Amino acid sequence: MNTRNRPGRHISPQSGASRPPYGLGTPAGALQGRPRQPVLAPQDFALKPTVPANPACSTDPGRPCRHPLTNEAENQRLLAHELTVKGRFDGIVPVLKRIAGQQHEADFVERAQAIARADLGFELPAGILGDAWIANLDMRALYGECVMRTVRLMAEEARTANPQQNVDEVVAFFLDSGYHAVDISPCSDGRLKGLVRYVLRLPDGAVRSRKAYAGAMFDVDANVKRWIETELMRYREGRPVAADAGTRYLKVVVYHWSSSDPTHEGCAAHGSNVTDAAEAGLARLREFRQAIENSFCCGASVDTLLIGVDTDTDAIKVHVPDADGEMSLYRAVYNLELYRATVNDDASSARLKVYQAIQAASAVTGWGAGKGEPHEGMRRLIATLLINNLSQIEYVCGNWGGRYPDIGHNERFISVGDGFEEFQVRNLAYFAHLHTVEEGASDLDVGIRIFSKLNVLHGLPVPVAIHFRYDSRVPGCRERTMERCRRVRAAIEIRYAELSRSGLLVCGMTVQDKRPGSPLEAVEANGASVLRSER
Repeated sequence: MNTRNRPGRHISPQSGASRPPYGLGTPAGALQGRPRQPVLAPQDFALKPTVPANPACSTDPGRPCRHPLTNEAENQRLLAHELTVKGRFDGIVPVLKRIAGQQHEADFVERAQAIARADLGFELPAGILGDAWIANLDMRALYGECVMRTVRLMAEEARTANPQQNVDEVVAFFLDSGYHAVDISPCSDGRLKGLVRYVLRLPDGAVRSRKAYAGAMFDVDANVKRWIETELMRYREGRPVAADAGTRYLKVVVYHWSSSDPTHEGCAAHGSNVTDAAEAGLARLREFRQAIENSFCCGASVDTLLIGVDTDTDAIKVHVPDADGEMSLYRAVYNLELYRATVNDDASSARLKVYQAIQAASAVTGWGAGKGEPHEGMRRLIATLLINNLSQIEYVCGNWGGRYPDIGHNERFISVGDGFEEFQVRNLAYFAHLHTVEEGASDLDVGIRIFSKLNVLHGLPVPVAIHFRYDSRVPGCRERTMERCRRVRAAIEIRYAELSRSGLLVCGMTVQDKRPGSPLEAVEANGASVLRSER
């Protein structure tokens, strides 16, 4: 297989004359320029003495920042989405407390169902409620069931609302930058759950794959297989471009750290050591690239990119490749510093400084020195990600004073399997991508340790949402996928037998067709399956 990919050879399928240039950081294709104005402080805004100063704003405390490249409309839309989703999950415990206080009333079942319908949007299992007169209400089972039903309900609402925008535009931008596929492997930490939609501001449909692993330690063999499938599709079907288009496959690894508490709230898989996390991610990228070149000759090449995220502020650090595609931990652009340097500029000046920052990173000497600048497509891509992330930095500034209040883990459930594309919200779920429990044991163990503190310590069970996708075009794939759900559930319950026996582990199972917009289907342990929309 020969994929000689020189970025200069690529010709976009869309002509520049018929399509306006993709506006960096904005979905509409035009930068949101605003008249330059100083940062002013409203009279009613003041930081509490106990709250650390805003790490993004370079102004005096109490003066909010307004960046000229921020997409304010998108910030408002994403905030409404986040508050709605988290609010549904956070409302479960208060509702169950109300229900628990009425379990000895004569009409308890009717009252409980009325409360659940009004406040949660679904009815509770009649069997659990009906047994309350025999013994105390099984609140652990009820809590787990509520979490699982909320997962399905919110996924269905997100599917119907279809919040994704500008997929075609962003795919065209990727192609113009020389990439026919973008594959991202972040850490499975729940604080990176909103990486694509929030931190990087990319539509999910524009990303070829997004699989999370503990410590971002993706499976090289599985990723080589995914690369082969992508290239085969180009050769056989010409999607998204023909094999001779001169584009490349881009593999991205995302690690993370906590600027507020770097030694405790960083990546658990790397002992909260940001250097270890970044070095491990860089090493895994090199292994992937070498595997492709060794297996398919020197013409089969991929581009790689290493990105760090400060989960306290959502600011990214992009490690800039050199002309040979090599990266260094000491050659990067830290977007929080770029935000500070451009917050009072006009839009044109701020945009220019983004490119200058990339050039300055490429020119560093010493340990971070490289062999020249990356190709033009990579520079455009990095600039886009940096500008997109400026909106997210201001999103955190405007809503949480520049730093999230929950700098540590605060996930609502563990997502196992292929993950829910509908959920892209920070700290909503800890994600463990796996096909079997054996191969994903380390990821699962990290998640269980996290929820042992979040839930088990307070008597609440660990909710595990098992979710796999099937291809309806393949005969029997749906049935085999459902059976995989049951095998994974059984293996999880065996591995964490003590939690399972005491009712502190609750597993829900769903499958979903790979076709975009497909509904979730709940899988019952006895083999039955019903569409969520029919329940």
